[in-house]
Amino acid sequence: MPITRRLTLFAIAAALAGCASAPLSQSTVADYRETIDLSGRLSVNYEKDGQPGSVTGNFEWSQQPGRIDVSLASPLGQTLAEISVTPQGATLTQAGREPLSAEDIDTLTSQALGWSLPVAGLRDWMQGYATAADGTRFVASPANNSVYTRDGWRLRFVSWQDEKAARPVPQRIDAERSATATSGELQIRIIINPAA
Repeated sequence: MPITRRLTLFAIAAALAGCASAPLSQSTVADYRETIDLSGRLSVNYEKDGQPGSVTGNFEWSQQPGRIDVSLASPLGQTLAEISVTPQGATLTQAGREPLSAEDIDTLTSQALGWSLPVAGLRDWMQGYATAADGTRFVASPANNSVYTRDGWRLRFVSWQDEKAARPVPQRIDAERSATATSGELQIRIIINPAA
């Protein structure tokens, strides 16, 4: 077979392979679920009173209509805090301390930690969704993986549990927010474990 014909066949095969994989990279995440259980690792870099700080650990996330329960544990597995969020309010329970309550989770974590853990946003983010700065619904995909949210977060869906799946699921999410009047800069890295 002449070399030019082999090159032409190779070019056609490459073009067809590119066409076949293009829709996969455009695929959006799986449908949003009101009820979901997730686990993973969390790393937070924050500023409190002008001083940098960081926290790393594991989390268990249980979400159902009208309720979110989050358990935060040290890297060695010791439970550090439990958070419950309902439409009536939010409660933070830590070992050896009285439970703290507030009307919403952002206020509660800001009071307890000095920085706000965006649990309300995480409800969407961990499934690949967000509310964009213009108020529209953002749906992530491997090809469209970054957005600025309405409440000032820059989200990047860095990796996917199965990027080539028809409906991929986020694996790593990086979130960062500039300093505000009530808190310093905040960076969060979330690694979601594959479903069992």
